[in-house]
Amino acid sequence: MEIKNVEERMEKAVEVFKEGLNKVRTGRANPTLLNGIEVDYYGSPTPINQIASISIQEGKTVVIKPYDASSLKDIERAINASSLGLPPQNDGSVIRVTVPALTEETRKGYCKDVAKMAEEAKVAIRNIRRDGNDEVKKDKTIPEDMAKDLQEKIQKATDKFIAKVDEVAKEKEKEIMTI
Repeated sequence: MEIKNVEERMEKAVEVFKEGLNKVRTGRANPTLLNGIEVDYYGSPTPINQIASISIQEGKTVVIKPYDASSLKDIERAINASSLGLPPQNDGSVIRVTVPALTEETRKGYCKDVAKMAEEAKVAIRNIRRDGNDEVKKDKTIPEDMAKDLQEKIQKATDKFIAKVDEVAKEKEKEIMTI
């Protein structure tokens, strides 16, 4: 039983949480809004950022310029079919997705979503702690004092990663509430 293994799993839980936060809108245009949207490109699902350049204009508009002009309609179709909820505008050479300003009510709703995601990440970290402690208890080759020491280290790692989740969530909420 290695504490490093437990910490690596907790770090992965935090990374999954951060990736999930990228999908939460903040009222500003951000290329990560398009993460997870795949385009049917010559019969295979391909992420948008692999078949087009993505840039931001004036902080409110995501501009998607495909490397292959024939994929313009496919990109537009994929954005419409996604859960993004923002209509793309196709002008024949680029696609623009305008991100509207968020209302106070919408901002609060997104903050609740962030809090819920943070709680899910904390539950995942606590489950990893429980698994680590169970492993320590099962391993009869570990002396009792060493087992206690390992469990303390697992608890310290848990506290550290839960604090990290709280910090990331607080930053995201601040970003959402900033107008």
